[in-house]
Amino acid sequence: MNAKEKWEQKHQDRLTTMAEPMPNERLKYLAPSLNGGTALDLACGLGGNSLFLAEGGYEVQAVDLSETAVKYVGEQAERRGLKVYPSVRDLTELKSLPFAKESFDLVVITYYLDRRLFPYVKSLLKDGGCFFMETYFDSPKAGTEKVSSQFRLKSNELLEHFNGWKVLYFEENDLEGRQTIFCWKDDRDCSCANRQ
Repeated sequence: MNAKEKWEQKHQDRLTTMAEPMPNERLKYLAPSLNGGTALDLACGLGGNSLFLAEGGYEVQAVDLSETAVKYVGEQAERRGLKVYPSVRDLTELKSLPFAKESFDLVVITYYLDRRLFPYVKSLLKDGGCFFMETYFDSPKAGTEKVSSQFRLKSNELLEHFNGWKVLYFEENDLEGRQTIFCWKDDRDCSCANRQ
């Protein structure tokens, strides 16, 4: 089974057992810092984050490998009257991605890790744009060994990749085996986050 087939099956299974996709808890927590604008949700899955951001005033491009997921996100956005524009894209094919440099106020990635995306994400954000990411990291306490080491961050790895950015939120949760960062590209003019 290839990656596309795997994700098609996972999302079809989730649709039969899930009431409604929920946004990431840390992204919800950070909602007071989100001011709307343009957003990109990479590996959007069934769209919990995309729909949440659109409800908060963002115009969202939602991208996933799964046609099942993209169709579902589109139907939910239309039903709710939200500005979410889903498309099927293979994130491993960076050169085929259609997004212009410095075109987004916010980029979100949750539970998808391809380190080659980091320079691309940095190029997509406007000055003052924000980046939110959460995914697995190496934590012996959480039992994340079932996730391939290729898809697990090292301790503080997101801080290293976004060195020089203004970090508004960072958490490394050993018990849950996740690492989260929310940072902005240029702290002189932050377009997506309210200053505290």
